[in-house]
Amino acid sequence: MKEPETTLPGNEAGMDINTDENQSGSTHLNEPVAEENELEKLKGALEEANDKYLRKVAEFENYKRRSAKERIELIQTAGRDVITDLLEVLDDCDRAQKQLDTSNDAAAIREGVLLVFNKLRNSLQAKGVKPMQTIHNEFNPDLHEAITEIPAPSADLKGKVIDEVVKGYYLNDKIIRHAKVVVGK
Repeated sequence: MKEPETTLPGNEAGMDINTDENQSGSTHLNEPVAEENELEKLKGALEEANDKYLRKVAEFENYKRRSAKERIELIQTAGRDVITDLLEVLDDCDRAQKQLDTSNDAAAIREGVLLVFNKLRNSLQAKGVKPMQTIHNEFNPDLHEAITEIPAPSADLKGKVIDEVVKGYYLNDKIIRHAKVVVGK
């Protein structure tokens, strides 16, 4: 036995009560599901972007830590080449000292000491150390440190360096020690 169809007020036969009268069919009922699906996609994209961001931050922190460690190692070993070259000169100084103790030949000792000095100068020059030329140049407070002033022996030496007490040096064209000089007035 088939039950009789009851019609509710406003529900004519064949009319779907779940549809909007302005839209055909029932597709508008699926919109909340589409919005939830889109929301899930956006949440997934946000999580992925956040994960990428956190990885980049961690990668940058590792880079900073590694750079700081390399910088410390570089500073600690910066003078290694210079010191290695100077050890050869020190060895020559030790040999010269032994010769001073055993030899009485002043000319041979003098020649040996001059060889050691020249080797030291050449080693430093190879590393970029260059002596400052000061005698008879204009006094420059950026390069020179005036120890005293004395009367100039001639008029053309007024305001110029007459004597050098301590030599100044450059390292790769940067001043590493100012020259201590006597200036003519």
